[in-house]
Amino acid sequence: MRLDISPELEAFRHEVRTFVAQSAPGSRPHAGVRAPQAEQVPAIRAWIAALFEAGYLGMSWPEEFGGQADPVPEHAFIVAEELARARAWEQIGAGSLGANALIEFGTDAQKQHLLPRIRSGQDLWCQLFSEPGAGSDLAGLQTRARLDGDEYVVDGQKVWTTNGQHADIGYLLARTDPTVSKHRGITAFAIDMRTPGVDIRPLREITGTSDFNEVFLDSVRIPADRVIGEVNDGWRVANSSLGHERSGVAARGAELFAMLDDLLDFAQDATFVGRPALRDSGVRQRIGKVATDIHVTDLMSKVVQSRMVHGTEDAADAPLVKIFYSEVNHAAAELGVSLQGVDGLAVEGDESAVANGWWQDAFMYARALTIAGGANEVLRTVVAERSYGLPREPR
Repeated sequence: MRLDISPELEAFRHEVRTFVAQSAPGSRPHAGVRAPQAEQVPAIRAWIAALFEAGYLGMSWPEEFGGQADPVPEHAFIVAEELARARAWEQIGAGSLGANALIEFGTDAQKQHLLPRIRSGQDLWCQLFSEPGAGSDLAGLQTRARLDGDEYVVDGQKVWTTNGQHADIGYLLARTDPTVSKHRGITAFAIDMRTPGVDIRPLREITGTSDFNEVFLDSVRIPADRVIGEVNDGWRVANSSLGHERSGVAARGAELFAMLDDLLDFAQDATFVGRPALRDSGVRQRIGKVATDIHVTDLMSKVVQSRMVHGTEDAADAPLVKIFYSEVNHAAAELGVSLQGVDGLAVEGDESAVANGWWQDAFMYARALTIAGGANEVLRTVVAERSYGLPREPR
């Protein structure tokens, strides 16, 4: 099953694939949602600007800000797939998320100032939502913002902030009214990450890289005109902007197929207990199981894309694709490591490391994808309650 069955969509895919091959600033060296090194950021800013200029990003934005008069929904899915297939850099950070919030809820002044800077790559955004005690239960956030004249003073801590060390603007949720229920009294802000009192501390992960950050906010002053939407309506702003983030579901199948291609190439040359790996029936069965699950995940993704295009989404759609993707991704990476035998203990930089330790890095990072974007256990509950109508567990 393929989404791009019409000649127009096939032609668009070829156009995007050619553009990426000719213009992308190299491929991402690591699996997963990873932050670039500081020296790579200028080239990625220029790449983001080029994608916008070519019409491959921001298609559904208002025309006055560079959007298309009659955008084709499938085009965004194709762009996401082609970037993933080539392992090219996508728009890093939360710029797309912030743009969604600005377009629907921002003031005219905010749109005029901030949207062009997202398009040009001048402003990279990060998402300041999660906290140490408010991850899956985001509405339980405790970061406070109190009004002081024409500014808000913010105190609190955020965590798991991807690309925070490179960001210019933060899409911040903070509690502005602690006297009401937790889903109310939250306000959304666009915060300048260079403001005094913002302390960004990279978190070193098991992979040895720092993709996430802690962000401490100590009496940070944000002008009141940086509120996105209405005061105390940030929960609605955040959920609405997240609901517009749809193209990512298309990238997952493409990422898995790229991994499967690499796995098959490696298995052609690898040895297992002293003989070619593919001569072992157990290895073939494991590869076959992974390949089958990848195809199933891709088909699920295509069904969800179709439903998105036709406005028939179900509450279970995106969570189920994310669950399947993250668990199949983990299984594929684990197989890539196990086929190396004792060399599976080697890491990036070791002479014996296959593909310079790419599989080991992918395996170590894979577990994070079962947590990021909503832990799989929580998402299963979401599916049960919101799609199947099962009763909530008594608390």
